[in-house]
Amino acid sequence: MPFTYPYPRPAVTVDVVLFTMRADDLAVLLVQRAHDPFKCAWALPGGFVDENEPLEKAARRELEEETGVTRVALEQLGAYGDPGRDPRGHTVSVAYVGFAVAEAHPVKAGDDAANAAWHGLRSLSRRGRGAVKLAFDHATIIARARQRLRAALRDPMAHPIVRDLVPPRFTLRELQRVYEAVLGRKVGDRDFRAYLRRCDLVEPVGGARSKGARGAQQLYRWKRSRASSW
Repeated sequence: MPFTYPYPRPAVTVDVVLFTMRADDLAVLLVQRAHDPFKCAWALPGGFVDENEPLEKAARRELEEETGVTRVALEQLGAYGDPGRDPRGHTVSVAYVGFAVAEAHPVKAGDDAANAAWHGLRSLSRRGRGAVKLAFDHATIIARARQRLRAALRDPMAHPIVRDLVPPRFTLRELQRVYEAVLGRKVGDRDFRAYLRRCDLVEPVGGARSKGARGAQQLYRWKRSRASSW
């Protein structure tokens, strides 16, 4: 080789934090590890970057190989490389975050994943017996990804992952549930609708969706415009 460096070279991996909505809670896609380290623990889909492989391509490859999910918008979240995060040695992971409508992306475990499933964030926060054990520093990465979603809500038009929070056509109630799940708190109906009008975020489209006792509800779509903070 014409150029070499006399420095240690940490391994490079990628991890994908893929969110969806389940009822009124955010859920994240996890795989159950089939091998050590952390055998049987749940982890984010991911793995080692191949030689000369672009990072985002590696993230998409690992996501498809371990869960079968493809064609989702991903945004780079950050790099995580604290010593000791991986018992196999110094490993730097580049994490990506995205959002998918679960019904449009069937999940099937593959590669070195023993299982793959959506887990509600509330269930991940439980402690004690029956708690979900997360591998590596993935609890920290998931928490950072949720913070990124909260920040992205301030300007949905600038972040494809936020535009994917709901189907192309949605009711205001469906959108409000997403905001409440990401923010982690209830939002008053009147305040939420006033916010949408003030920020000029959505516009009505033809058609309506039946909501049982609530009757038919108007459908909306995202409107490209400047948004202000919630």
